[in-house]
Amino acid sequence: MEAGIVGLPNVGKSTTFNALTKAKALAANYPFATIEPNIGIVPIPDPRLSIIQSFIKTQKVIPAALRLVDIAGIVRGASQGEGLGNKFLSHIREVDAILHVVRCFIKAPGGEEIVHVENSVDPIRDIETIETELILADLQTIEGALPKAERAAKSGEKEAIARVSVLKKLYPVLNDAKPARAVIAGITDPEEKRVIKTLGMLSAKPVLYIANVDEDDVHGKGEMAMRVRQRAAEEKMQVVPVCARIEAELSEVSDPAELKEMLAMYDMAEPALNSLARAAYTLLGLQSYYTAGEKEVRAWTVAVGATAPQAAGVIHTDFERGFIRAEIYAVADLQKFHSEKAIKEAGKMRIEGKDYVMQDADVCHFLFNV
Repeated sequence: MEAGIVGLPNVGKSTTFNALTKAKALAANYPFATIEPNIGIVPIPDPRLSIIQSFIKTQKVIPAALRLVDIAGIVRGASQGEGLGNKFLSHIREVDAILHVVRCFIKAPGGEEIVHVENSVDPIRDIETIETELILADLQTIEGALPKAERAAKSGEKEAIARVSVLKKLYPVLNDAKPARAVIAGITDPEEKRVIKTLGMLSAKPVLYIANVDEDDVHGKGEMAMRVRQRAAEEKMQVVPVCARIEAELSEVSDPAELKEMLAMYDMAEPALNSLARAAYTLLGLQSYYTAGEKEVRAWTVAVGATAPQAAGVIHTDFERGFIRAEIYAVADLQKFHSEKAIKEAGKMRIEGKDYVMQDADVCHFLFNV
């Protein structure tokens, strides 16, 4: 699964992407700096890995990671093809969640002017511009698909009938300038849910707002950031305040002491990108489980709700195919008892079968036979 970074041109999208992925930042104060989407791998900061390593000595530690896509700046009229908009919107269609960067600063550090595509800074207007383009693109999809679906439904085929039903539920909502997620959340019919997955509705994707703030507002308490927070609360979404320029600087620091000093200077406990990476991971409906041994301690990514065999399959398909059982304990158990041997002696090592639903922070040993 992957998330896409979207936003208007010159809001700090690519700076944020480069810092997250430790890519070399390229300053570009013009629209459409990114034509083809850049793809990066973002490690998920996870203090539980350090906890495991403190009790189980290992050669290396491997964090979980997510794929991040830097999608070109979208402008008003993108759904009509403005600024190669159709191409950029198709890139959004391919991701599972949207990280929407919203500009919440007037000028860059040093006072230099950064041109805004709308010639003024208004985060709520910018949010609405992007959302409107996604809704209009979805509306075009519905208008093109409905006549064909109605013809197919005359056959009485179950899937075709469900498709017509879903399209007719979506059309009035989108036509009223509301996102597809406003109606999709209320659809419970299994057949209709399957249809929804095939439609690729842009405005149905989960969204996380990234408020790109001034250097003197790293915690996002300023007027513009607070407006974004209010908007997100109304939509039941999250906001992560990020000063992209500061994060770009922090991402270049390799010395822990220097990093700690810089964070203290900005009154930050950790880089904001750590919070952003974890929030994006959660937005995608993902969680981590761990394997731990002398060679490596590793975080593995599974969807929330995955079963033990499915989790084993993330390591290797043979593990899922020949799954017998899993020995599982929690990171908290390791903190309390200090070793797997002590966990077993305390009766906290659980034996779980094929129906077990994985929990975040499970530490696992899989037994399989193929």
